[in-house]
Amino acid sequence: MTHPSGIPVFKRFFRSAGGVKIDKNDIRRFRQFVDEQIDDIAIAGHSSARWNGRDVIVPQDLPITKGVQERMREFDKIDEAEEIRELLRQVVRQPPGDVAFAEETERLLPELFGGLSVALARSFRLVDPTVCDPSTEHWNRVFTLFRLVY
Repeated sequence: MTHPSGIPVFKRFFRSAGGVKIDKNDIRRFRQFVDEQIDDIAIAGHSSARWNGRDVIVPQDLPITKGVQERMREFDKIDEAEEIRELLRQVVRQPPGDVAFAEETERLLPELFGGLSVALARSFRLVDPTVCDPSTEHWNRVFTLFRLVY
C-alpha cells in the first residue's frame, strides 16, 4: 500500500469517500487498519465456520453487518473503486494461523475492505466534523470506534 502508484489512488479515494486529505503516513495507518480487520474478521469467521462444521471460511461466515453491506454497495459506485480493488487484492494478507478462506471468500475480501474503507473515510467527519487533514488523534479515535462496533 505504500507502493508509489497506490498513494495517489488512496488520496483520491479518501477525498471522494470521506472528504479528507491523507498522506503517506496515513496510508501506513490505513494498512494497519486493514491488517487488524483481516485478523478480526478471520477469527470471527473461523468461529462461525467451526460452529457450522467447516474448516474453511465461506462468505456467510463473515461478520458483515447491514451497514457494511450498504458501504460495500457505495464503494462499488466510487470512481476509484476498481483501482482500490486491485490494490486491496495485492495487500490483503492471509488470515492468521489455522484459518483458511474459501476461494469465493477471497474474491469477496476486496469488496468487504472497500466497504470498510468507505466507512473508515467517513468516520473522520463523525469524530470531528471540521477535520480536513486527519491527525494521529483522529486516526486513534476512528480505530477505537471500529474496535467498539466491529
